[in-house]
Amino acid sequence: MASAAPKEKALEEATCSICLEYLTEPVTIDCGHNFCRACITQYSEHREPESGTKVPCPQCRAPFQKQKLRPNTQLADIVENVKKLRLQPGKEQKKNLCERHQEKLQLFCEEDREAICLVCRESRSHRAHAVLPIQEAALDYKVKLRGALGPLRKQLEGCLALASKEEKKTTEWQDNVENHRRLITREFKKLHQFLSEEEQLLLQRLAEEEREILQKLQDNITKLSEQSAALINLIMEMEEKCQQPAVELLKDMKSALIRNENVTLQQPGVVSPALKNVYKVCLDMREMLERFTGE
Repeated sequence: MASAAPKEKALEEATCSICLEYLTEPVTIDCGHNFCRACITQYSEHREPESGTKVPCPQCRAPFQKQKLRPNTQLADIVENVKKLRLQPGKEQKKNLCERHQEKLQLFCEEDREAICLVCRESRSHRAHAVLPIQEAALDYKVKLRGALGPLRKQLEGCLALASKEEKKTTEWQDNVENHRRLITREFKKLHQFLSEEEQLLLQRLAEEEREILQKLQDNITKLSEQSAALINLIMEMEEKCQQPAVELLKDMKSALIRNENVTLQQPGVVSPALKNVYKVCLDMREMLERFTGE
């Protein structure tokens, strides 16, 4: 930055504030400002004199006589040296020109807080306002900006500290969620295994009860079938007796009557249609869950 300042100063001195190009045949007017001979001559021809034969300087508005243009050979040498450095005129200077008047911004209006040129200073908009040289105003505001940097840096530190805490909380929360996820998965895996084992056990008990009841029912059917066959034989024998002559009918009547008296229908074993273990299974399931949740 320090090495750039002399170059910028030399470039500024070697540049015409009217055409914003390198000075050509530089001449100096009464106020000390320098311009291209052609530029200041053309400027003078198109400006109405403010007092006698004098016209205002394009930069400082000081009156000068257009006939008194002094050649500045020393500045012409500086221009040639600047050209050798291949510095480009116009770019930086154009940035520092007033948009309304195309004059150099040299002052700072404290009330409107904007950079102004000398023409702006004399206008109605800024005539009654306090102004400072632009470099002096820049120094003042640099001090103010540096003063504001301290609190801003403290706020930044606080913001970064809070962000760090929130990031730490985020990590802790994610770890906590992951731990609970593993716990839930593990507990439900245990529950699935436990329920599967209990399911197999209860199905086994149900199958045993099924076999037991079916065997009882089958035994009842077998016994009733045997009784049915015996009764059919006895009925057929009785019907044949009834068809015999009197003498034949009365033979062996005592034995026939005894067999008839001894016939008694045997009731099958009682088998409930309801499963005796169904309610017990429900109770077992409830106890099982209570036992599991109580572990």
